[in-house]
Amino acid sequence: MTSVTPSHPQLATSAAIFRDGKVLLVRRARSPGKGFYSLPGGRVEFGESLHVALQREVMEETALTIAIVGLSGFREVLPGPTGGGHYLIMSFAARWIAGEPTLNDELDDFVWLAPDELGDLKVTDGLPDILAAARKLIGA
Repeated sequence: MTSVTPSHPQLATSAAIFRDGKVLLVRRARSPGKGFYSLPGGRVEFGESLHVALQREVMEETALTIAIVGLSGFREVLPGPTGGGHYLIMSFAARWIAGEPTLNDELDDFVWLAPDELGDLKVTDGLPDILAAARKLIGA
């Protein structure tokens, strides 16, 4: 089956999930963003609120239950010279409530780390700014 790139922007959500002063980062196992650490999340389905979509995507990708605190920013991903999709990702700050990360097939690694200790991790564009804003919302 061949995947067709939509001809219009796709709305998505992501969560900076905080637990004991650390944030959860996940590594994408496939495109878009394959090999990059980012926040768990995904596309909003038609008729779904951003909060419901975010809780569903976090549960599907990581098996975690979260409490959403607030909007920490957004990121727009535009098609590159070789194509790709157009995404508007609404990022939220959240608190871990329950569960331990159990990754689905879209992800191949996870780390809990202090938001200012990304080190040499290969991360998606704009992630440090989103983490800084989320950290302020959480009060961490």
